[in-house]
Amino acid sequence: MLNLEYSEALAWLESLGRFGSRPGLQRIQALLEVLGHPEQGLEVVHVAGTNGKGSVCAYISSILAAAGYRTGLYTSPHLVSYTERLQVNGQEVPEPVLARLLTQVRQAAERVTTDTGEHPTEFEVLTAAAFLYFNVQKVDYLVLEVGLGGRLDATNVVFPQVAVISNISHDHVGVLGTSIAAIAREKAGIIKPGRPVVMAPQEEEAAQVIVAVAKEWGSPLLSVRERVALHLVEESLQKQRFHLQLGEASYQDVVIHLLGRHQLDNAATAILAIDVLCSLGAEVKPDALYQGLAATRWPARFEVMSSRPVVIVDGAHNLAGAQALARAVRDYLPGRRVVLLIGVLADKDVSSILRELGPLGQAAVVTRPDSPRAADLESVADGLSVYVPHVVVEPDVRRAVDRALALACRDDVVLVCGSLYLVGWARKYIGRTHI
Repeated sequence: MLNLEYSEALAWLESLGRFGSRPGLQRIQALLEVLGHPEQGLEVVHVAGTNGKGSVCAYISSILAAAGYRTGLYTSPHLVSYTERLQVNGQEVPEPVLARLLTQVRQAAERVTTDTGEHPTEFEVLTAAAFLYFNVQKVDYLVLEVGLGGRLDATNVVFPQVAVISNISHDHVGVLGTSIAAIAREKAGIIKPGRPVVMAPQEEEAAQVIVAVAKEWGSPLLSVRERVALHLVEESLQKQRFHLQLGEASYQDVVIHLLGRHQLDNAATAILAIDVLCSLGAEVKPDALYQGLAATRWPARFEVMSSRPVVIVDGAHNLAGAQALARAVRDYLPGRRVVLLIGVLADKDVSSILRELGPLGQAAVVTRPDSPRAADLESVADGLSVYVPHVVVEPDVRRAVDRALALACRDDVVLVCGSLYLVGWARKYIGRTHI
């Protein structure tokens, strides 16, 4: 088969959406076998969780890169381009390279389909392409973010150096379960026998499950809450600065540029994971830790795009994410008039998200995220009108951005939120036309 052009490869990849998201490891295992098991031999940090796992991955990969390691990073979903998902030392995979990888995986996927009668899903195909890429790139470490859940996720075919579990809350309840305990059990499925586990601060119900699974597998468990002491000393719309104590190690005046109190937990989780890697042979000096944390950027996580008016984009799309976002707005921008630009997916807990974000707004523009799963706009507008005195509906994202900015005065805040499918395209449009 001739190599596909990038547009052709993308069209084929997106066509796999018709197979949906089907939990199970048999297809990805068959696919990787045909490809020669590119996932084997990689030194992996495997990260699961409901909220914060992308930020934790970004911190860990940035610190490792600052320490001189060639570091792969695999995350999902993307904001605008699939190339965002595969990075080496902060550089996205080039489009022609991704096209060649997908050509190779397509051939393998066709063989798997012939042999098993099941076609690999979009995420499985992209995950296989990622393993190929990071293998060829000879990365020293791969920071690997779980797509959905953990136990049956396509990334769960590795035997990692360390498993990391970020904050767990309700999301994807139709797939993962309706209780925190059930969701935690799925996330804890990435724990492997004898391999250390780093646990971010959790609700007690989630923590109990993770502790039990780690004990079952004989895996050392390291809890951020028990091992890390962090003291915030400065916060602004530009940065957060804190002191941190981890065992005998003391870190003073650590600076991060990801905002919100939840990012302190994410940074602490990443630092503990790095400490575990060091106990296993990695060499990360304090300067690299400081540099890596300060250099970390993760788009659409309480990201400030302009100052007059303040424009913030945030991909919070579940209850816990909405709560963290609402707290951050109140912490950083008390008393400011807020214009919401919001779009949510129908399969999320829409009423709870609106309950958290609605009271922030004095005006709101409801728009449609770029997804077939977008919630009905009039229903969202009706739900918001309970909290927001002025609500308008504008299905087109570009016009919705213009409308929200027109409603804002120079001292106001425009908050773009509700779905990564919305904020990705809104962020691109705002950056191109309004900054």
